[in-house]
Amino acid sequence: MDSPALLRFTAVTGYFQQDDPATDPDTFDYVKSNFGLIEKLYDEHDGVEQTDSQWRRFDAHIQRLNDSETKKLKVLFLGRHGEGVHNVAERKYGTKKWDDYWSLQDGDEDGNWVDARLTAQGRCQAQVAHAAWEQQIQAGIPSPESYYVSPLNRCLETAQITFQGLTIPNTDPFKPTIKELLRETMGQHTCDRRSTASEIAEEYPQYGFEAGFSEEDKLWDPEVRESNEHRNERLRCLLNDIFTHDEKVVGHRRFALATGAVIPVLVAVEKGPPGQIESQSL
Repeated sequence: MDSPALLRFTAVTGYFQQDDPATDPDTFDYVKSNFGLIEKLYDEHDGVEQTDSQWRRFDAHIQRLNDSETKKLKVLFLGRHGEGVHNVAERKYGTKKWDDYWSLQDGDEDGNWVDARLTAQGRCQAQVAHAAWEQQIQAGIPSPESYYVSPLNRCLETAQITFQGLTIPNTDPFKPTIKELLRETMGQHTCDRRSTASEIAEEYPQYGFEAGFSEEDKLWDPEVRESNEHRNERLRCLLNDIFTHDEKVVGHRRFALATGAVIPVLVAVEKGPPGQIESQSL
């Protein structure tokens, strides 16, 4: 895939607990930890006191750095979908049998997992994320300026439950942009084949599609499972596309998210060789 812009992305560490290798993904609770925001002092800012909330001081700190740096800092809030019926099926059969056989089927006697939907537990996890966002809004979290969502149904519903009804700018009504490349590893597994654009539009009429979104899923291949290298390149193209065309809006350590969980990532964006990802501390 060709990158649409010459951009370099740098994951900036030192602001969130998830950056720290000592933070265990299996026990970390994003809800109880202000999404992982580290309590720390920054340089003084005009109009901002050290007694203000950590989020407000963080926001002012990032704005000041953006005023003085040639590269721009962006805060990404990345959320994983809630538990889907395919997650339940994989636990039922075990990962090996799931990968070797069952993931290639449309379903079993208990149901269908093509473009897998959320379970009741998955919806509850999205409600937890909704409540967590409400709490962080009160704590002064910077308001997201743009929203992007995967075309997979489990992601569309997770986003709807998480953000719809929040008293936060740009969510009334909640109308994220559906991005084709914003997908998990693709191919073979039927749970990763999206529905048609018409079906998505009928179920989520308030959502918007990116330009050129096709009616049928042209990316999912029933014969070939996408390699990690190809997936990473696809996601680099996604980031290039977003940062090139959205003025409002990665080299991060591997941090496995539980279903429904949220992780903030601070990213520096600057002109440079496409696809280059680094990590640094400020």
